[in-house]
Amino acid sequence: MVKSSARIFVGYKQDEMEIFKSTTIPTAQSHGHLYAGVIGPFRTMRGARFMRDHGRFNPHVQTVADAERIAKTC
Repeated sequence: MVKSSARIFVGYKQDEMEIFKSTTIPTAQSHGHLYAGVIGPFRTMRGARFMRDHGRFNPHVQTVADAERIAKTC
């Protein structure tokens, strides 16, 4: 039996972003009551933290790849 690993996502609400892990792809039915939207999946926690802390309204961080790349250089 193959164990599915949890993937890293960033969910955003009204004024905050929060990191969470999920073994399934988040949908409006599964996570819509918690978040207005979800970004991810991220390859690393470092990229997810960078998106959470610096991604909001930042034109340099528009995708998961941007967050992963920039976080790696910091």
